[in-house]
Amino acid sequence: MRVLGIETSCDETGVAVYDTRAGLLAETLHSQADLHVEYGGVVPELASRDHIRRTLPLVRQALKDAGLSVNDLDGVAYTAGPGLMGALLVGAAVGRSLAFAANIPAMEVHHMEGHLLAPMLAPDPPEFPFVALLVSGGHTQLVEVQGVGVYRLIGESVDDAAGEAFDKAAVQLGLDYPGGPALARLATQGNPDRYRFPRPMTDRPGLDFSFSGLKTFTRNTVESAQANGTLNDATRADIARAFEDAVVDTLVIKCRRALSATGLTRLVIAGGVSANERLRARLEAMAQAQQAELHCPHPRYCTDNGAMIALAGALRLAAGGSTGTAVLARPRWSLESLTPP
Repeated sequence: MRVLGIETSCDETGVAVYDTRAGLLAETLHSQADLHVEYGGVVPELASRDHIRRTLPLVRQALKDAGLSVNDLDGVAYTAGPGLMGALLVGAAVGRSLAFAANIPAMEVHHMEGHLLAPMLAPDPPEFPFVALLVSGGHTQLVEVQGVGVYRLIGESVDDAAGEAFDKAAVQLGLDYPGGPALARLATQGNPDRYRFPRPMTDRPGLDFSFSGLKTFTRNTVESAQANGTLNDATRADIARAFEDAVVDTLVIKCRRALSATGLTRLVIAGGVSANERLRARLEAMAQAQQAELHCPHPRYCTDNGAMIALAGALRLAAGGSTGTAVLARPRWSLESLTPP
């Protein structure tokens, strides 16, 4: 089954073609980072307009790269949520229209299910069941995964997501958008012993996260350095390193607890923050100590992309799943509300 996947949930326009037998046939991606950089964050109206400009040309490019036409497709998958409403409607309208014109089924895809299944694009995909850490700018969740559509949320952030905290800490350090990757790069130059930031909610049982206090601690540290006249490039790097270490340690501790609580021996990480090299290294060491497997998507599939949507849609369509003809977009959508195809 050949499925075209369209991702337009936020600030990346991604299109890909996935074949359930041959794997990923083609993918194209346009990032809006340059569009939003002067505003220090995503402007929803600008994001929606850019998706309108980019989606159809990227569809044509992906089909050309795959050597296919719309009539060669067996289905179309599109991100229906969660995300920015205007941005979601662009992908939903294009996806439904293509499917209707070609008389093939369309499948709405949950954005976080796409991220959760992204490691299955790797040559050695994880087998079910596993624990998944979904960690991005909008979500920080621990999920017990028994199969496609069989998800149990076992932990989540009670306030800021980890990626959101990265971005806000980056602003406090005077870094440009997108802040998370910039902070991680700056942290490589920092002294890990100069500052020690708290590891929130690790001194009590449970699998939930909280990062808003860590953001405040970072701001107070920056302001203190400013008041003392010590806020130079080296200090900024040291603060970035302390912040990153605190987030990474917190995520690792909670993942270890999740493996222990569920009795599972496979850990999957996905979402934009899963590209963080220090997080991957620390989780790999933890997994080895726990005699568990760690599965990570390729870095290009950590951020939003069409390949993960094409894959998720293909798995559901191949299993007999289908949706009606309505153009659906859901800015809020619980992962646990999903059902098996």
